[in-house]
Amino acid sequence: MLRLQKYMAESGLCSRRKAELLILNREISVNGKIVSELGIKVDPQKDEVCYKGERVSIKAGYIYMMLHKPVGYISSSHDQFNRETVVDLVKSETRVYPVGRLDYDSSGLILLTNDGGLAFKLTHPKHNIKKTYLAKLDGIPAKADIEKFEHGLLIDGYKTRPAKLKIINIKDGKAEVEIKIYEGRNRQIRKMCDKINCPVLTLKRAAIGELGLGGLQPGKYRYLTDDEVDYLKNMPDAHKN
Repeated sequence: MLRLQKYMAESGLCSRRKAELLILNREISVNGKIVSELGIKVDPQKDEVCYKGERVSIKAGYIYMMLHKPVGYISSSHDQFNRETVVDLVKSETRVYPVGRLDYDSSGLILLTNDGGLAFKLTHPKHNIKKTYLAKLDGIPAKADIEKFEHGLLIDGYKTRPAKLKIINIKDGKAEVEIKIYEGRNRQIRKMCDKINCPVLTLKRAAIGELGLGGLQPGKYRYLTDDEVDYLKNMPDAHKN
């Protein structure tokens, strides 16, 4: 037996979080009856799950892609304002969706898959997945600012988890930095840098865990190797190392 939202995620229909919203919005039926509670479990061999009248089935195989997202694309499978999305950049007969998000004006590594279980692991805050970013800042962080990153900053009413900021280069009053965080709240790095009065000019995600872009160019994508998929599935909590 599987929880309904997990079943939907593993079918490739959507992420687990999106599945929960569809259930709460009464858009999912099980054996012909609309459901609206998140605790329901289904038997993949016996129960019929439908979305908008179409049966939702778990697929035998999963697809895993790495995309170098350019600036100017939405990290979603569709956009209400008809802006281009990361899904528009890949060719796949099987529906895939992005794992997590990158801002419209940010670039870098984003994963796309139909494996809802892996997507959940990589995006849920409890797993402390390390993400590495390269940024250009309008200003030069002082030693005290770097220590604030390491101890956590108060933004939007919450304190960020300990993060790392390392200055790579300084030129014309602007700093190129490497930032490592272990959560992924909305526009978190930009808000953290605003907090130390060094606004972000450019931001690029370079790696998720130890999986990096390598030589993948903006707008291009590739399928992950079996070893890379195994690495992501077995990636330990970064704070336990």
